[in-house]
Formats: sequence, structure tokens, C-alpha cells
Amino acid sequence: MSTTTAVAPLSTQDADALVTAAHRAAEAAGVTVSVTVLDAGGHLLAFRRDDRAVLISGETSTRKAYTAHQLNAPTADLVDAVQPGGLFHTLPTALDRPLLFIAGGVPVQRDGRLIGAIGVGGGAPEQDHGFATAAVEALA
Repeated sequence: MSTTTAVAPLSTQDADALVTAAHRAAEAAGVTVSVTVLDAGGHLLAFRRDDRAVLISGETSTRKAYTAHQLNAPTADLVDAVQPGGLFHTLPTALDRPLLFIAGGVPVQRDGRLIGAIGVGGGAPEQDHGFATAAVEALA
């Protein structure tokens, strides 16, 4: 007999905490960003764009979160996989889905299970990854 332990889903309170932590990290670095949080089903749970963040950052943060969610991996770890000759080289154009292989998307896990994802857009890719990672670590 196998037993399955229930894992608490990502709550709106968790999502708000992720958004706040990511924005604080970005603010400390002097960067204006957009932050998207998706639930376990890949649906929008929270979103916030700084007043001065470039408009496209909203789209990039959402696509980064979606990509991290679908592949259950940080987008920073996937950048090389979509380069010519990479494992996922054709994936960005093979699907009619909003995948974006730029650092800044990070899956959110609880007890080793995927419960959502966060995406940050607006800074340099490495900065966005750092802000998203800081938010996930603050949630733990």
C-alpha cells in the first residue's frame, strides 16, 4: 500500500509573500521589475509591475514563470538547452505556448513537489534570476 502525503498548495498569502520578497530584492538593487506568480496548475495567482518598469517586463515575467512551471526547472538552467544543437533547440517554436528561455523563472516547490512558479522581468536576466530565487528562499 502506498501512502501519499498531501502538500499544501501555494496560497494567495504565499503568492503575496513571493511578490513582496522579489520586489524588495529588486528595489535593494535599484531595479524596477514585474513579478508573476503561478499556482500548481499554471494559472495566474499574483502579478505586480513597478510603476517605472518597462511594459514588456510584465509579459516576460509571466512567460518565465510559465516556462519554469512547465519544465519544473529554473529558466536560467535551460538557456543552453535551446541553443543550436541543444536538447530543447526546437521547443520554443514547436509549441504554441508562451515559453521564454531567459533567466528569471523559478519553480516553487514544497516537500519536493511543484506547487507553482515565479517569474521576474525587468532587470538583466541574472538579476531577475537572483530576485526570483531570493523570493523562493524567503518563502521556505
